[in-house]
Amino acid sequence: MGQLIVTEFISLDGVIDSPGGGPHPHAGWTFHDVPFDEAAYEIKDREQREAAALLLGRVSYDEFAPVWPAMEEFAEYNAMPKYVVSTTLSDPEWENTTVLGSVDEVARVKDDTDGNLLLHGSATLAKSLAAADLVDRYHLLVFPVVLGRGRRLFDDTVDTHGTLRLAEHEAYSNGIVKSVYDVVR
Repeated sequence: MGQLIVTEFISLDGVIDSPGGGPHPHAGWTFHDVPFDEAAYEIKDREQREAAALLLGRVSYDEFAPVWPAMEEFAEYNAMPKYVVSTTLSDPEWENTTVLGSVDEVARVKDDTDGNLLLHGSATLAKSLAAADLVDRYHLLVFPVVLGRGRRLFDDTVDTHGTLRLAEHEAYSNGIVKSVYDVVR
């Protein structure tokens, strides 16, 4: 059985909406508002090397699929199995992509995956997976920005309660803080 890891760029006030681009009024806040420090992104390289499969919600799939296949830095992601949780997507174009229709199907994939199943973005899916007690770990890069509004990783839309144990942390010169939490069961 694999470990399901939710990985997010997150603002200080918990917003994960549009970190690289998208519909949020401050879209691209990870690149525009905070100076680049390569050390802060080491975890992203590690995630890609250690992942056995990639998990996405439909919106994240629609944003990543047209771009990531052409990007050399995502070669490992492009080669590995990818799963999209969607009730509307029927014919994914990104190579090695399978559509899952429910959280129950994600649970079966998690059980059958030998290694990390990595969820990028996908706030709604992350909350549903947490409510179903399927998340094992959170990888958070907390950016020193306050966005005030937008999709949040943790909010009152899903009834979830849990305790997290800090497994790894580091602060970087640009104010980003890496926080890795294991879910305590």
